Amino acid sequence: MARAATRSRAGAADEVLVRQLYQEHGGALLAYATRLMGDRALGEDVVQETLIRAWRNPESLTNNKGSVRGYLFTIARNLSIDRHRARQARPAEVAESPGTTPIEQDHADQVVDSMLVLGAMDRLSHEHQIVLQSLYFQGRTVEETADRLGVPPGTVKSRSYYALRRLREVMAERPVARPQLALVTEGVAG
Repeated sequence: MARAATRSRAGAADEVLVRQLYQEHGGALLAYATRLMGDRALGEDVVQETLIRAWRNPESLTNNKGSVRGYLFTIARNLSIDRHRARQARPAEVAESPGTTPIEQDHADQVVDSMLVLGAMDRLSHEHQIVLQSLYFQGRTVEETADRLGVPPGTVKSRSYYALRRLREVMAERPVARPQLALVTEGVAG
């Protein structure tokens, strides 16, 4: 019974200590933690954890080795560093939303298509190849391509038109044979 009364008095004294610490240093501690964390909510978490640690180790506050404020700020700084390191160790979280398109797992079709286009481009004239590479693969404008090739912009437009037209013809000559799934119905009981 005496032990329970001693515990309740010690708990009440610790609660008073934490409340007093918060009243004296809470505002400055929150400003400091918010500045370190870059976010008020995270700063509040750091202040809360700082006061919990002070509550768990009240002897550190009364050992006369330095100021209480300095002790609290050191705890807050160490907690901020720990949380920053923990965030850096984990990959960034990406929120899923209905508007986010799923990542394609298999890009084999894209590889095949790009190989077919590059093979078809080999059958174009050199002038047509250069124009298409400049406009589509290097992302240049008509004017930039014209300056680079030393020809008028109208010539670039004309070459790109005829190059694309020829590219379509070459691609049409090569039927794309993509494997189709065949349903096997033989031997299936119906």
